[in-house]
Amino acid sequence: MRRHTSLDTITLDDRGASVAMGNFDGVHLGHQAVLDIARARGPLGVVTFEPHPRSHFQPDAPAFRLMSAEARANRMEKLGVHQIYEVPFNADLASLDAQAFTQQVLVDRLGISHVVVGADFCFGKGRKGTAHTLQSLGAQLGFGVTIAELAQTDGQEISSSAIRAALSDGVPGRATAMLGHYHRIEGVVEQGDQRGRDLGFPTANLSLAGLHPPKFGVYATLVDVLTGPHQGRYQGAASLGIRPTFGHTIPNLEVFLLDFTGDLYGQTLSVALVAFQRPELKYEGIEPLIAQMHKDVDETRARLRAL
Repeated sequence: MRRHTSLDTITLDDRGASVAMGNFDGVHLGHQAVLDIARARGPLGVVTFEPHPRSHFQPDAPAFRLMSAEARANRMEKLGVHQIYEVPFNADLASLDAQAFTQQVLVDRLGISHVVVGADFCFGKGRKGTAHTLQSLGAQLGFGVTIAELAQTDGQEISSSAIRAALSDGVPGRATAMLGHYHRIEGVVEQGDQRGRDLGFPTANLSLAGLHPPKFGVYATLVDVLTGPHQGRYQGAASLGIRPTFGHTIPNLEVFLLDFTGDLYGQTLSVALVAFQRPELKYEGIEPLIAQMHKDVDETRARLRAL
């Protein structure tokens, strides 16, 4: 898969793709339906935007993304995407109206042959362009447009917002039903305070910076080590939150890999939230915390054994 983070890297060989276009945060089942329609027309490409337009227009808003650009690209690769065109979203792009964006980006730079968008797709200055606007422009400028119906599950429209709500409620299973895969937090293992090692539960620490934080608490997880000598899949018990017992305030994810020995610092992990076990708690002293961690790990083993 080729990932273009700049339109300056586009060559003749990269042009002419049938593309799906959108933000694709989470790459949920609705997104996957859009990808499937585009895939049927030839080598599959994706046009998306980086950073997310919401980050550009609301830079001080709370973190909301379900996945980083890197995690999105990894998920797209698993789904057979050949090309990802990450269009830089900046003030210049935001100033283009729907027609100018279509002509300058989709036609002049990418040379697309066909584009598939969801029925709720909006684009151009002030989000005044709609999926039907794009359809009209495609007819004028020589490319096809397909509008995909919005997907539903159990009578509920599938959306990134609904998935965020499920994670905030501590119901990762509801998020999984809309995603079509486990919600994952992906990142590089950072140097922590090594307190987990002292407690008998060495953990790999991942930052949540820029990501929507799921409900704070303990989770049963599946952990894919993506780089380094320990690549593979492991089971893990994870604590997600601010670690109130130790007075921290910045949320992170700490995951203890079951039956694992090795150094993971600097390696990239993808942690799937399988089940929520309990809320985050503050303990008065270390001994009650250690006792609870043993119970958490036992519960994690039982939950994952039942998969």
